[in-house]
Amino acid sequence: MRNDWRARSHAGWWAFLVHRVSGILLTLFLPLHFLALGLALEGEAALDAALRWTEQPLVKAAEVVLVVLLAAHAAGGIRLLMLEFLPWREWHKTLLAVAGGVTLAVGVGFLLNLV
Repeated sequence: MRNDWRARSHAGWWAFLVHRVSGILLTLFLPLHFLALGLALEGEAALDAALRWTEQPLVKAAEVVLVVLLAAHAAGGIRLLMLEFLPWREWHKTLLAVAGGVTLAVGVGFLLNLV
């Protein structure tokens, strides 16, 4: 059985990959998020220390990546729902472009608001 790499050059395959990888990375982020929320229960000093840590440039860059991952996962999920529940048409490549555009717009918007 030979591995056919031509299928992986299709835009739909890349959308599938982005959706799955973004979901996995968002899932890995959740424990860190819950840890940060748990610091609020330990008191104001612990939460303030965590908030000061988030002001580092590397953490700010990770925030942008996180927002882009969330936008990519949400836009990809909406695209899949549209493909599943709406009548099939030849605009599935347009949906890919819209999902990518929304992801890019959200990421750039967040980055510009962050600075």
